[in-house]
Amino acid sequence: MSRDECWFRPVRGDMRRPVVFISKIVRPQVLERLQQVADVRPWLGPGRCPADALRDHVREVDAVLGTDHWTAELMDQASRLRLIALTSVGVDKVDVHAATERGILVTNTPDVLTETTADLTFALLLGAARRITELERWLRTGHWRIVGETPMGHDVHHRTIGVIGLGRIGVAVARRALGFGMRVLYFNKTRRMELEAQYPYVHVELTRLLRESDFIVLCVPLSPDTRAMLGREELKLVKPTAIIVNATRGAVIDESALIEALQQGRIAAAGLDVFEKEPVPLTNPLLAMDNVVTLPHVGSATEATRQAMVDLAVENILAVLNGGRALTPVNNVSPMADHATPRPTKH
Repeated sequence: MSRDECWFRPVRGDMRRPVVFISKIVRPQVLERLQQVADVRPWLGPGRCPADALRDHVREVDAVLGTDHWTAELMDQASRLRLIALTSVGVDKVDVHAATERGILVTNTPDVLTETTADLTFALLLGAARRITELERWLRTGHWRIVGETPMGHDVHHRTIGVIGLGRIGVAVARRALGFGMRVLYFNKTRRMELEAQYPYVHVELTRLLRESDFIVLCVPLSPDTRAMLGREELKLVKPTAIIVNATRGAVIDESALIEALQQGRIAAAGLDVFEKEPVPLTNPLLAMDNVVTLPHVGSATEATRQAMVDLAVENILAVLNGGRALTPVNNVSPMADHATPRPTKH
């Protein structure tokens, strides 16, 4: 059984139609496509389905579309669940090991958000370097440019950028950096020789990247290996003029250490789309710092990209329900004889 073979039988004859729950607001066309092969139960809003409501909605469903926190306990509440079709590339919200143990296939949406997220990442870099949000507030509160008083920014062109994680998004960020004439250092678990043959990327150890980079951009997914990979000791290596940008997952940086470094002036600025706790509490010191550009986790938030993410999740569901292979599987699951049979509960 290959990792992307299907364990659903095709929907035909008098077989019970599978049930799909959609935990976010989607276009009517999405419902219509899924209704061709399944009974669809959409969340009607507002916003995303909250965790307490999700538990009630998934008890008798075979597949779920959305980006929700899936613990082993929640999976055990959904005894018929066979497919979690995420509308995200990150899978850190799902206990994938628990899903695999329970024969639940998890799919995600890689590729379709790469360029959009790279755009946003570079926007954070530029915004933090040129103090865009700080100077906008300066203007809106009645100030104007006064020689010697206006806060000064940092050049981006021809500086050194250090990209931590040269995967899809990291590559897209590095490509943008070349357009600014930047020197590109990168740290990656595996060396990308094929990219080095095409572009002037320099593979270095993390310590060297931290010491030499003017801009440090995190592009790694959240995993046990990357959680808090930038902590107090790592941040001590960074130039006091450096700027840190994070649009991947908040927990890849030790947030308390980052706050401390910014408050003490050991780092010049930061551009953050993500936080350790989301939604970020209004009491978080990062929100009050003039030298921090903050956004509410909107790296993929353009209409075209978000729709492409939903469309790919739908394609995964349709493929599986029709007896085919998932397009973008995350895990390898054991075959199941019939989607109408509840799976055994794990304890």
